[in-house]
Amino acid sequence: MNRVRQFATAIVLAAAFAAISAGTCAAQPKVLRALLSTGETGLDPAVASDLASLSLLENLFDPMLRYDYLARPVKLRANSLAAMPSVDAAGTTWTMRLRPGMYFAPDPAFGGKPREVTAADYVYAIRRLYDPALKSPWLFLFEGKLLGDDALRRKFDHATEIAGLRAIDRYTLQLRLRAPDPGLPFYLALPATGAVAREVAEKYGSQVGSHPVGSGPFRIGEWKRSDRITLLANPGYHQRWQGKQLPLVDRVEVKIMEEYQSRVLGYLNGEFDYIEQVPESMRDLVLDPGSQTPVLKPGLARRGMVLEPFPVLQTYYLWMNMEHPVIGGYTPDKVALRRAIALAYDGAQDVALLKKGLAIPAQSPLPPNVLGYDPAYRSPVVHDLPLARALLDRYGYRRNLKQGSDGYRTQPDGRALVLTMHSEPTMVGRLRDEMWRKTFESLHLRVAFVTDKKTEIIKASRLGKVMMFETNWVADFPDGDNFYQLLYGANVGRANYARFNLPAYNVRYEQARQMSDSPARTKLYGEMADLLHAYNPWVLLTHPISADIRQPWLKNYKRHPVEFTNWRYLDVQPSSRDRAAKMSRKE
Repeated sequence: MNRVRQFATAIVLAAAFAAISAGTCAAQPKVLRALLSTGETGLDPAVASDLASLSLLENLFDPMLRYDYLARPVKLRANSLAAMPSVDAAGTTWTMRLRPGMYFAPDPAFGGKPREVTAADYVYAIRRLYDPALKSPWLFLFEGKLLGDDALRRKFDHATEIAGLRAIDRYTLQLRLRAPDPGLPFYLALPATGAVAREVAEKYGSQVGSHPVGSGPFRIGEWKRSDRITLLANPGYHQRWQGKQLPLVDRVEVKIMEEYQSRVLGYLNGEFDYIEQVPESMRDLVLDPGSQTPVLKPGLARRGMVLEPFPVLQTYYLWMNMEHPVIGGYTPDKVALRRAIALAYDGAQDVALLKKGLAIPAQSPLPPNVLGYDPAYRSPVVHDLPLARALLDRYGYRRNLKQGSDGYRTQPDGRALVLTMHSEPTMVGRLRDEMWRKTFESLHLRVAFVTDKKTEIIKASRLGKVMMFETNWVADFPDGDNFYQLLYGANVGRANYARFNLPAYNVRYEQARQMSDSPARTKLYGEMADLLHAYNPWVLLTHPISADIRQPWLKNYKRHPVEFTNWRYLDVQPSSRDRAAKMSRKE
């Protein structure tokens, strides 16, 4: 009977794919209009780690687990699995059983036939993370944890079988760990572990990121890089929600809007169905300036718009390259330079003037509501400009006060000292540049700014070619490990852009990642935060509070703390949108 049902499903899917190919579609399709704040780097789930790419990937590729959309606190549930994974008493052998009858989106790699998702596709996806040619930033999830994975690390080959990663049968896979890892279920909910078809990866090779083929709720339609992307509903997608087939819309039209003003004005003109994290510089355009807390302007509220403040699992920080000959290193003089920059940063002014109150100062890498967050922890590095200047004086960064000189500090050996900071060529980038320029000037440090697209800066950062850059990290999963791994030495060249590699930190991180959330692990996190503040590879900045606004015709909207998008659950009322557009034109 099982084979009969699979055969019937395949016939239905084949008919649906044929209908799409023939150009047939339902009248007046439901279209969700969304935006991304930066361009995507590529859509290979093993490689991409930027917010824009991950937002798209989680709609294209299907992981074994997903988060329950409405559950708070967050809760994982089975997605492509028939049930939650089973684990043995030792906590080291995990067994996952897939639900039969799931299919990849159609692609020429499949020869025109429906392609069912199998356990081997998940095994292949995880094995790809070990491919040294990909330099996957997600390898840290499994590296050194799977039994026998030293064979993959020593000489990578997809034909290499290891005891820690194998398909037991067509619908069952098993992971065997060297030691218990409480974070494993979180890893199975990431796009990086979503099913990948080997024939697709082999057909497109190094260009597979330009030809994403997954089994998620959507598939790629039109794609104009870093400009607009259309996602089309994947026919026959296996998930239902509240009695309805997912996704609820026929397509999602995504625009890349890097400029803050363009995002907000586009939303107000009805070009987008919602906007998340209203830019601080645009707050007065949509929020009541007379209110101490975020409140929507009366005129927008009368149009039926809804404001929902949301604490984001996100940390903003300035990282400094620990391998750079000018600012990097672990000697007292280099630590003093970075510490002085951290002491000169005025977090209260940043929150008040640039964040417009929509943020809280960061004390550690962990934002509130992440497992391991300690509300009592306070950073020992506080804004103290006189101390910062005295520190530079003490360690030989002296001002050149000779007649005709510019008064900037030199390096301890007397050579010119020029700091270089990368930034984005956007309105907020310019505002942040000005804040940092004033910060460095207050220390009599010369700084030069290099502007480029964030995608290019990230690429250069992974190669160690950037001295400093202000960026942010959004939780992939709600656990402290996801943030503290950003400073783990083994992740240099991946997400550890600061290239921080301190044995005392690494030892504590390796201990903590084998522990569940507990007072003992929180204590280790506190010690790791102390080491961060002692060596200052980062200047911790803020945790944002997002002001999210949605249009009256958008249904089912609820921001999720971890998943980047909620597109598959959203619904729109085209008639309500049309009426609002007519009213707007009359006004």
